[in-house]
Amino acid sequence: NITANVVAPGFIETDMTLVLPQQVKDMAVEHTPLKRMGRGSEIAAAVAYFASEDAGFTTGQVLAVDGGMTMY
Repeated sequence: NITANVVAPGFIETDMTLVLPQQVKDMAVEHTPLKRMGRGSEIAAAVAYFASEDAGFTTGQVLAVDGGMTMY
């Protein structure tokens, strides 16, 4: 009864991305269909789902939490 899942975040507003040059951040947003960077709380919600009993029958999945960036 062990599940193995992955959360694959896109560009997320963090201390690490805060120091990126504005041009890099603008390019990331331009290539994201939702036209914004993600929030840590959005990644946390995905992790919380995988850690919950609601995901008990979910395994072997990669959940891209990237504002649609992988659609390109």
